[in-house]
Amino acid sequence: MRSLGFDVQVAADVTEAARLLSAVPADRRVALVDPRFVGHVHALRLGLTDPRFPAATVPGALTAQPEARPALVRALDTTAEAVGAGVPTGTPAAPVTDRTVPGRLAVTMDAEGTSVQRPELGSLVAAVPVDGTARAEAESALAAVDDEAVRLRSAVKAHDGFFTTFFISPYSRYIARWCARRGFTPNQVTTASLLTALIAAGSAATGTRGGYIAAGVLLLLSFVLDCTDGQLARYSLQYSTMGAWLDATFDRAKEYAYYAGLALGAARGGDDVWALALGAMVLQACRHVIDFSFNEANHDAVANSSPTAALSDRLDSVGWTVWVRRMIVLPIGERWAMIAVLTAVTTPRIVFYALLIGCAFAACYTTAGRLLRSLTRKAERTDRAALALAELADSGPVAQFVAARGPRIPGAWSAPVIALVGAGALIAAALQQPFGSKQMIFAAIFYAICSGVAVARPLKGALDWLVPPIFRAAEYCTVLILAARSDVPGALPAAFGLVSAVAYHHYDTVYRIRGGTGAPPQWLVRTIGGHEGRTLVVAVLAAVFTQHSAFTVALTTLAVAVALVVLVESIRFWVSSGAPAVHDEGEPA
Repeated sequence: MRSLGFDVQVAADVTEAARLLSAVPADRRVALVDPRFVGHVHALRLGLTDPRFPAATVPGALTAQPEARPALVRALDTTAEAVGAGVPTGTPAAPVTDRTVPGRLAVTMDAEGTSVQRPELGSLVAAVPVDGTARAEAESALAAVDDEAVRLRSAVKAHDGFFTTFFISPYSRYIARWCARRGFTPNQVTTASLLTALIAAGSAATGTRGGYIAAGVLLLLSFVLDCTDGQLARYSLQYSTMGAWLDATFDRAKEYAYYAGLALGAARGGDDVWALALGAMVLQACRHVIDFSFNEANHDAVANSSPTAALSDRLDSVGWTVWVRRMIVLPIGERWAMIAVLTAVTTPRIVFYALLIGCAFAACYTTAGRLLRSLTRKAERTDRAALALAELADSGPVAQFVAARGPRIPGAWSAPVIALVGAGALIAAALQQPFGSKQMIFAAIFYAICSGVAVARPLKGALDWLVPPIFRAAEYCTVLILAARSDVPGALPAAFGLVSAVAYHHYDTVYRIRGGTGAPPQWLVRTIGGHEGRTLVVAVLAAVFTQHSAFTVALTTLAVAVALVVLVESIRFWVSSGAPAVHDEGEPA
């Protein structure tokens, strides 16, 4: 217990335990352990030191963080009244799985509404023997299992990509242990991964073959560190809200900064690939929002099993199909490995062609499967899911005004159809109208109206999870197309910066929702205009600033303004957030 950071005191009975606990400052974690406990240290570590849960228990031990301390005190009072103040803390009583006092306290806390986490121990031993024979059996089981080996295995995610599982994790877990033993934190490793990726982007920006080779090697090293930070968090149970935010946002920052580095390097060689770089970022961001939106819509949906889901379950029983399906979606490990190798041996243009083709195929594959699942089962989505989709939509003042006062069109598919009509008209105008045409402004106004009508009703339809991805595609693609068709020097890099800032805002929204803290405040959404407001502003800028370089300056100014507002608010929130400690267990793509 002392090795886990606890001060150890011995209580003779429940009343003395309550008295000792009351003397501990209210802002500290406390634990109760039966003195007869036999088990692995890592079993106690899992049960007593994980910061994500207010209360947790393993056989013979119970812990409570400050927010669960009142519930523990009430449970102690209840137990003392039930079994008598003089009963030793290790005396068996109620007919529950764990008959020790810590076990009974956990049951009482659960019954009174305080959730008590019970971590899976697997082969780890945690027991309270009641006689000599049971103790001998427990000690024999204890000696038969190497808890350090279990700890190393559990540091690796159970469901990871093929490349990560077979080419990174076999050694990165040992790097994680090395970091843990030297006092490094997951956040420090995450930061090191970011810096390595930024150096890789700088190497790619040199535009030389040596720079490209160095960039590929450094990008792979950055990914090794990216895997190590999560493994270190799981190995040492150093979970935190800040860590989850850094891990999630830095992954996007690393990848998109690398795209920019490749584009700069190509420009040095006379090849302008900024449109491809921005297209790759747009496609990747839209893939992610499809994943997030579908998962949020179905997170707590009540539904019958669909034939598509049943087929997927059957395929999971055939080992090789699991790995093929994980590789098809081009997750971060496979994607970064492909980017690194192609950077070293080919050109930035080929890298982006491969990215666009691979990500487009992956997007079609995953979206088709989710469409089939949505159409082949009757799901009853909750108010929480509808709220999450509305927050992911990122509706600004114009769309909110239309949603409040405009028509509410009935129909199970009305929301995605209306959103698609508006997005289609907007993108068609951007493609067909001459750059600077006033018709583009009318198309943006029509899109804003359609956006408001689409979210006027709660998004509980079978395909309503498509609404946020449609909005993302409309906004990002409009910026891309207008910048590409402007034929103004620097417009595409400025558009890249603008989409990066907006995408950061959208990712930040996702991680707040996933962390249970809700979407960013409404003042922030209104300040940066919402998706329809920003699209309308870009359309106006394209119509007004048609002269040489003015459009670039306008896009750059907008990008800087959006980036400053969202970054300042995001950093303020995550640094001061009271959200529970979490750790991102893996990006969907």
